[in-house]
Order: sequence, then C-alpha cells, then structure tokens
Amino acid sequence: MRAKIVWLMTNSCAGDSISFFNALHPDYRQMAEEFFELSYDTFVMAGQGHIATGVLVEFLEGPPDSFILVVEGSVPVAAGGLYCVLGHVGGKPWTALQAVKELAAKARYVVAAGTCAAFGGPYAARPNPIGSKPVSAVIPQKVVNVPGCPVHPDWIVGTLFHLAEYGLPRLDEYNRPILYFGETIHDRCQRRHYYESGMFAQEPGEPWCTYKIGCKGPVTHADCPVRHWCGEHANWPVGVNTPCIGCT
Repeated sequence: MRAKIVWLMTNSCAGDSISFFNALHPDYRQMAEEFFELSYDTFVMAGQGHIATGVLVEFLEGPPDSFILVVEGSVPVAAGGLYCVLGHVGGKPWTALQAVKELAAKARYVVAAGTCAAFGGPYAARPNPIGSKPVSAVIPQKVVNVPGCPVHPDWIVGTLFHLAEYGLPRLDEYNRPILYFGETIHDRCQRRHYYESGMFAQEPGEPWCTYKIGCKGPVTHADCPVRHWCGEHANWPVGVNTPCIGCT
C-alpha cells in the first residue's frame, strides 16, 4: 500500500514544492502513481473550498498514523494564527497553526520541508510581526527537519521514501537526516585544497576558495558539493563561483 502524504503549505514562497515537482529519479509522476498517495497538496489538487478541506477533516476523523504530514513554510502564531488561514471548517477560519497542531497529532510522521518550516527562515526574521515559528516550536511531536532554501528534491523525496519503507532515518542534533546533512559543505568541497593552500578568492567569480568572501561552507551541513543541483546534477553554487550562503 502506498503511503499517504498530506502536504500543507503555510507561510511559504512555494519554492520547496516547486523543487519537489522538479525531482527526476523518481520524477513527480512516479511519486504520485507508484510510491506515494498524495492525498492533499494545494499546488496540484483540483478541489477547493469545503471539498479540499474535507480531505483533511477525513484524516482528522480517521485512524491515527495513517499518513505522513509534510509542512512547507513557517507557522505564524500571532493573532491566534490568523495571518495564515488554510480554509474554513465548521464555518470558522481554520488557521495553519490549528491545522498543523491537529494533523500532527494524527500523523505517523511529521516532516518540515525547507528552511522556513525547519528553522523559521526569512519569515521568522526580526521584527517578525506575525510571530512566525518553525514547525517544531508549535507541536510536541518529533519533527524530521529537511532544510534548504529550497529543499533539494532528492533530500525530501529520499526522506519520505525512507519514512514510508523503513521508518525514521538516523538524525543529527537538529533532527536532520544524517544521510544528507551529516557532513559540512567544507568537508566535501572541490575547492578545499585551495583553502588548505591559502588561495582565496577576493571577489565572486574567481576560481579559488570563497571562504574570505562570505562562504558559509565550514558551518553548513549538506551534500551539495557531491549531489549538485539543476536537473541532472549539473552544478552547485561554489561550482559557479559564488559562495555558499548556508541555506540549510
């Protein structure tokens, strides 16, 4: 039986969903038809209004542990959560804060997709008038954090597949899968030898180590240097002469 996925989009730029849809191996069609049952996803579902929210209500009223909850975006808590309303249930606004809390209590696993959901991201930056918080700050359940701005499609797809087939993967102290976030950018960077030799770029575009122009590689955990981005793993930021900004 395919694992059911409920993907909630809260305060988000939608970049993580777009990245997810750009997965290649497997691609989105394979995920939707072979591996998972994408029961709710704002971006791709045809239903709206009570038809859409009715799907979520069915999960709330159904058996526990019957789905994996994915949350994309931070969760605003100011004004009782009214800065992000997902729909109306029982004639009242149903906020992202309520939805995340209620669905997480019924979910088998909770996954925070992207940096905003995992750690707050730009939405939680000062002065943060809407009180944005990461998913882990608003629910007591364990949250598997899969950060990235956006999240790499391999990271989120691989994590969901592992949860569906094998359960929780090994996690680090920030609840990130060690498989993808176990080493730093600096550990695996192709320009590490320039760092060791003291050969540093003075401005973006130069082919040397970019540490002295702001690269966050030494403190950023991700496998970008070996996984790469853009379709068939074509390149990554340092590969095109720009420093790592530490998006994870």
